[in-house]
Amino acid sequence: MLESNITNSTFKFLNLLKENNNREWFAEHKTDFKKEEEKVKFFFNQLLEKMKTHDEIERLKVFRIYRDVRFSKNKTPYKNNFSASFTRAGQHRRGGYYLQIEPGNSFLATGFWNPEKDDLQRIRKEWQLDISELKNIIEDKKFKEVWGELKGEELKTAPKGFDKEDPNIEYIRKKQFIFTKEFSDKEVMSEGFLEQINESYKLIRPYFDLMSSILTTNLDGESLLD
Repeated sequence: MLESNITNSTFKFLNLLKENNNREWFAEHKTDFKKEEEKVKFFFNQLLEKMKTHDEIERLKVFRIYRDVRFSKNKTPYKNNFSASFTRAGQHRRGGYYLQIEPGNSFLATGFWNPEKDDLQRIRKEWQLDISELKNIIEDKKFKEVWGELKGEELKTAPKGFDKEDPNIEYIRKKQFIFTKEFSDKEVMSEGFLEQINESYKLIRPYFDLMSSILTTNLDGESLLD
């Protein structure tokens, strides 16, 4: 019977893969890979069921371990991690969830990785008008304890059409709007890891609800959806 937590054997396999990242070794250990992949997929699906109690999730995507090396300087054929994303359902639900399991580099990520041009402009216009609701959410004590600071790539100066002296320029110049949470290997293998992820994702909902509202309405608050 599969366990609903990440075990040491998963980390052991990933560490060995990192040391032997070549097709010959992988072919010889394909059975081990399949065994660990099955366990991790079970874990991801267990998480999916928990997440469905507080959000509408359209799709779980488990990323392949095979790397696309065509445009990468890193030519090793395999990733050193297991990872998955969870897509929210419907046009009116924005934002996404990501989870990566990797020795020494396990983390959660949520938010908006690369908003398209129109969405980015809409967000910036909102912050220009009023940022109080965002700050109320992300500066909440419990939220901050779990997710820390808003992260993401940003411009060095103000975007075109915005004042570099705007009091909210630190948010307006952002190009991504991401929160991340890191975990030690010991935390990942703990009995409460599954529930900890779920509770962390649950806590992000007010942020997602605000951003979804912004991205599906114009500046007058009128719906942009059909």
